Amino acid sequence: MNYRVPTPVPQVILDDVRGAQKMLSGVSRVTAMEGSRHLSALTGSPVHLKCENLQRTGSFKLRGAYVRIAGLRPEQRAAGVVAASAGNHAQGVALASSLLGVRSTVFMPVGAPLPKVAATQEYGAEVIMHGQVVDETLAAAQEHADRTGAVFIHPFDHRDIIAGQGTVGLEILEQCPEVRTILVGIGGGGLAAGVAVAVKALRPDVKVIGVQAAGAAAYPPSLKVGHPVSIDNPVTMADGIKVGRPGDVPFKIIGELLDGVRTVSEDALSSALLLCLERAKLVVEPAGCSPVAALLSEPERYGDGPVVAVLSGGNVDPLLLQRILRHGMAAAGRYLSLRLRVSDRPGALAGLLGVLSTVDANVLDVSHVRTDPRLGLTEVEVELHLETKGPEHCAQVARTLHGAGYTVMS
Repeated sequence: MNYRVPTPVPQVILDDVRGAQKMLSGVSRVTAMEGSRHLSALTGSPVHLKCENLQRTGSFKLRGAYVRIAGLRPEQRAAGVVAASAGNHAQGVALASSLLGVRSTVFMPVGAPLPKVAATQEYGAEVIMHGQVVDETLAAAQEHADRTGAVFIHPFDHRDIIAGQGTVGLEILEQCPEVRTILVGIGGGGLAAGVAVAVKALRPDVKVIGVQAAGAAAYPPSLKVGHPVSIDNPVTMADGIKVGRPGDVPFKIIGELLDGVRTVSEDALSSALLLCLERAKLVVEPAGCSPVAALLSEPERYGDGPVVAVLSGGNVDPLLLQRILRHGMAAAGRYLSLRLRVSDRPGALAGLLGVLSTVDANVLDVSHVRTDPRLGLTEVEVELHLETKGPEHCAQVARTLHGAGYTVMS
């Protein structure tokens, strides 16, 4: 997608964000700020969660989309708008357009989750399925804009988008004036740039730190060389921040104002999602969990004062959520797989399961193998998949089996 940003790159200042806040009054929600006792205990400092997953459309994207479309001239509004997205931006543009009485067309990749497609349609957009990957979808949206005169609404590379997202930063300072560190996920950079503009203008002492998935981290190499660079084949479960190249407009702001960019693993993302569900009772998508993943990965970094983690969205496909939860439970030591050999006689398996019941290990799956040539004539191999309560419980299960005379092979 050859989207060109005007030269010189437009600036975004505090007055732009304040203007956006007035424009969004009565449109976007002032989302809740929730404390997390678990994360506070882990870091040694108070941790608060800024719940943009509870925003209208399920993410912060409505803020920037509304400000961008509201700023169009009458003749531009008459021509309609077009966007390309697999999820959050699509829904933000669709709702913002409906609220402003503007016709919207949203291109979505063929494999986009059906709940996100349905939600985008229900918010009022015409949805066109095109392309297998986002680059193809973006190219189709730009071609539509060139052919019809519709205004292309970029997800992050425009000053109005950044100003709208920056209202999250103003709300954080109002809700948690004692904040010392703000963690925010980065894809293209619109949210992080907007938050940094607002916060650094009013509270330059507050650290604003971006978080990227390690498999889709375009900002660290870009910041190192001083200009946006692309990474090939970004891979992460966090599709909301799966962006191969920083935006020109947010990159300039982030390079000047951000206090650092951290990267987090897929294990940390899935563990963070599980923690949000279990401890905070919040449904948060993987991209929205990235700040929590940073806290889990390096809690010692954040002990110098109150921390706010921005939960940027909660739109996660149920099928993906199911897979991520399994991954998160495995990463947290909540699953245990092991193999052992027992005597091939009636009741041997029942005896083994009886031992497991004494330590409250829930059996998810049992595989009973008799045909392996490595087995003795009177042996059978049993492979077990267990649900446990964590690493200590896993160790207890192993000790109990050993004490009962079983040899655990793996």
